[in-house]
Amino acid sequence: MSKQTQWITVCNQQDLVADTGIAVWTEDGPVALFYLPDTEQQIFALSHYDPLGGANVLARGIVGDIAGEPVVASPLYKQHFSLLDGRCLEEDGVTVASYPVRLKDGLVELNLSQSQSQSQQTAVA
Repeated sequence: MSKQTQWITVCNQQDLVADTGIAVWTEDGPVALFYLPDTEQQIFALSHYDPLGGANVLARGIVGDIAGEPVVASPLYKQHFSLLDGRCLEEDGVTVASYPVRLKDGLVELNLSQSQSQSQQTAVA
């Protein structure tokens, strides 16, 4: 049986800092929220866990864009993860979970049941 579609409130919009990330705790573990007020989507949500560095650090990464795609650079090994879908731009087969997120009446809401991918790393032989 799958999880029902449910939006959960994780923080207030006022808790967000423009052009940076914050970490919030959810039943699925820590999630990194990135607030880019000058973009159409404005807010993005990825797993906070960096599978290459093996630590919960992505909310502390530097946000930017590569060829117009919003990304966060991991503070550990500097790989870039797409804020759109969680895929690592430098390492094929490496992704972090991405979540639907929205602003509603000044609240930030996540939909954990609609995760776009799960954190994964291709095994290196």
